[in-house]
Amino acid sequence: MKFIRLLCAVALLPLAACGGAADKSESRSKAETAPEKAVWTGDGMTSRDDHAAKDDLARPEMQLQVVLDRLGFSPGVVDGKTGLSTTNALRGFQEARGLKPTGERDAATKAALGEWDKIPATRVVTVPASYVETSFAPLPDKAGDQSKLATMGYESLLEKLAERFHTTPDVLRGLNPEAGLAAPDAPETAAAPAIAAGTKLRVPNVGSDHIVAANVDNADWLATLSSLGVGSDQPKADRIEVSKKAGTMKIFGADEKLIALFTVTTGSAHDPLPIGKWKVRGVGRNPDYAFDPALLRGVAASEGKHRLPPGPNNPVGVVWIDLNKEHYGLHGTPEPQNIGRTESNGCVRLTNWDAARLAQMVSVGTKVDFVA
Repeated sequence: MKFIRLLCAVALLPLAACGGAADKSESRSKAETAPEKAVWTGDGMTSRDDHAAKDDLARPEMQLQVVLDRLGFSPGVVDGKTGLSTTNALRGFQEARGLKPTGERDAATKAALGEWDKIPATRVVTVPASYVETSFAPLPDKAGDQSKLATMGYESLLEKLAERFHTTPDVLRGLNPEAGLAAPDAPETAAAPAIAAGTKLRVPNVGSDHIVAANVDNADWLATLSSLGVGSDQPKADRIEVSKKAGTMKIFGADEKLIALFTVTTGSAHDPLPIGKWKVRGVGRNPDYAFDPALLRGVAASEGKHRLPPGPNNPVGVVWIDLNKEHYGLHGTPEPQNIGRTESNGCVRLTNWDAARLAQMVSVGTKVDFVA
């Protein structure tokens, strides 16, 4: 995703400014204060492994990422490359299975993963008309102009599809060379046409994306889960542990069993992670964002204060989980490819899809430990 823009996503906020996502009572989004029963028929792209075709090519690294993502041990962006996030995810899987957490696919780990060997790395989906009918446009640079928008939505259909399948536009281009998908900011041409309804694309075969509409009491949040490929059935967290050194978030169940692990961005030398024991104070789904130059390094006071609308390209993404440490929280991002690679301002940043999953695991009072 392309995001400049608000600086909290690229570590230009001071320590206290991570709470720009309208913390305290303001962190409770409309999705929570005005619930309504939703009717949802699906986007037609939900995983169906009993009908999954075989891969056109062998993609062992992507297949591992897909399996780990499905099990809750997130590799971050599914791109077929073994990097930090995938290694962290594999260590999490090993720890949960009582194996030595080497981060490598040794014999014992391969055996433990064996039951998922038949899950393909990719599947072919048909782009639904509902995706094509959505409006897409570049976001303005200035906060004052952003505040006039109804939503900080996706800038392109390819960006929206990439988030749906936990990847990036570049990976989708690589999986679909024959489609001639346009490069970022490139005009549509005969050689790089717009994606039409009914277009078939090969995508990472992410799963755990089944949604029971009756279990989601707000239409906006239901649409968000669908757009992120995140299922409505998630395990419940009793405790979260964020490690500054490892750059990981571990989620434990009531029996202290590790049930999920995400790679996260945790802070910087200027704004370190506040080590200590905290608790969840509230969960904001599809939150807005309070832009305040007084809390932003390098932003002139003349920019003024603004309320930025919700959306996946909001500075804190689709989720703000407020902590009882003033101005601190766990949140999403408009830049998933930068998780674990860039600094934050003491807050804990995840991909939007991991943040959406986490938002369904926690509740008020869930313990959050920040450790060195």
